[in-house]
Amino acid sequence: MSNESIIHLQNIEKSYFMGNQAIPVLKGITLDIFKNEYVALMGPSGSGKSTLMNILGCLDSPTGGSYILNNKDVSKMPDDDLAEVRNTEIGFVFQQFNLLPRLSAAENVALPLVYAGVSKKERIERSMAALEKVGLAERSHHRSNELSGGQIQRVAIARALVNNPSILLADEPTGNLDSKTSVEVMQIFGRLQAAGNTVVLVTHEEDIAAYAHRVVRLRDGLVETDTTKEFAGIKLI
Repeated sequence: MSNESIIHLQNIEKSYFMGNQAIPVLKGITLDIFKNEYVALMGPSGSGKSTLMNILGCLDSPTGGSYILNNKDVSKMPDDDLAEVRNTEIGFVFQQFNLLPRLSAAENVALPLVYAGVSKKERIERSMAALEKVGLAERSHHRSNELSGGQIQRVAIARALVNNPSILLADEPTGNLDSKTSVEVMQIFGRLQAAGNTVVLVTHEEDIAAYAHRVVRLRDGLVETDTTKEFAGIKLI
């Protein structure tokens, strides 16, 4: 793990408005996540973890505080600039796989590159390299209905990796998977982190958070605890 901060949150606040009434959700989050860290964000329903994930992923902007992502202040960027940061700096893996069923695994992985204007030759090369990282290169021509749930999630992880993002953000990535497949998917995240990726995982499951090296727990819009494991890389459950 590097001592270089890839994410710096300073007193992040987020409120939603119902009429003239402000409903505070995040109440002053200060947090650093470092390059090559493997962090799990946890918290009960209503703790603010989904809101924090949306801000980390540049899907939403804070109403107060600053967010520095890879040396860029993204907290007050206009939407177009935020979209550019989102597309280049962050790889998303969701509970819902969000693959297009008519496309092959390789074509699904290459989609972010299509939007980025990358040439077809390079798209194919980068798509296959990303599938290789998740152990699925041999299924590159298969469509979603020809793949298992675990294989589909691995395609989704490859798609998240194809732009070489600064950070891999996973939101409940095993929520639709059985226990055995969940273990396989979490082992992939572990290998990616070991290879140099920064991984931030949002989960409500203790056994999934146990794969991370650091667990940040939220409650009522604040950081309640921030714990780094003594034996990083060992699954403690």
